[in-house]
Amino acid sequence: MADIVMTDDGIAFDGMSLERGPLGGAETAFISLATALAKRGHKVSVRNKCSALVEIDGVCWAPLEEGVPETCDLYIANRSDKLLLLARYARQSVFWIHNPAQYLLKFRYLSKLWRRRPPIIFSGIYHANSYPNWAPDGGREIIPYGISEEFRSVEPQKNVPPPRAIFTSSPQRGLSWLLDVWRERIHRNLPTAELHVYSGAATYGSHGASRAAQIQPILEKASALQSSNVFLHEPVPKRELVDVLSQSRLLLYQGDPEETFCLAVGEAQAAGIPAVVQDIGCVAERIEHGLTGYVENNDSDFADAALTLLQDDTLWQKQNVAALKTQRQWSWDDAAASFESLIP
Repeated sequence: MADIVMTDDGIAFDGMSLERGPLGGAETAFISLATALAKRGHKVSVRNKCSALVEIDGVCWAPLEEGVPETCDLYIANRSDKLLLLARYARQSVFWIHNPAQYLLKFRYLSKLWRRRPPIIFSGIYHANSYPNWAPDGGREIIPYGISEEFRSVEPQKNVPPPRAIFTSSPQRGLSWLLDVWRERIHRNLPTAELHVYSGAATYGSHGASRAAQIQPILEKASALQSSNVFLHEPVPKRELVDVLSQSRLLLYQGDPEETFCLAVGEAQAAGIPAVVQDIGCVAERIEHGLTGYVENNDSDFADAALTLLQDDTLWQKQNVAALKTQRQWSWDDAAASFESLIP
């Protein structure tokens, strides 16, 4: 059994946050990894902005101000430079990041990375390529996010779903663009098709209010498109998202240069839902083009691929089966094992 310490200084959350409501991808990943490491028999301690000391699923959560142990077997500093030099006597320290790595090219990061030289954990090829070769590190590791069991265990759909597409990411991740493509290119050619949008500020937690000015106009645009069969819903917790996916036929998502894994697409694929995306950011890594969905480079091809999957039952069934077979292999236990292997 290893002694593992994980730290984060972003929004407030703990091991129950996934049950309480929607949560961002980085926070979802943090909770999922901590829980998976504990299930593998390790002693896992978290220090973050949670409100009180609590043990959940074998993980000890405590407020960051209570202090970080100086010794442990593995120290995982999550995304912030303020955490890089803590746990000074850890046998192994790693730096786990979730956004494109250009933000590390500031003195406050570079100086600490030069000093400590931790291995940096990336979630994919696009992500790793965002950090230049000259920048300091103690190694560069690619460990993809795991897919939670509730999505990996979704039962195959007994019937082909109606032409119902979904969007389950942040409003700022291409939703305005998608609404235009939907209205002008998809709904116009298939008036019975529906687009259900599960999106809003709640995913950002305490940071949501600061983004309201950017988010609200996009949500208002979605609300105004009911005549084009666009239906806006609040974002939902993971357990409810499983049911939403099980009633859906297709996930539509443009992609975003700031995204480095995209759980929205990964979870849908694991649940057997084909997806149509553009080759922007990391999302092409989540799709097997032509097998579990389509990666298209322009609006016209994107819309054509969506229309085909919304109408061709035989093709949809083939891609549904292929997604269930190929896109649910990597679990959080696999990701935890990869982190575990970094302990000397």
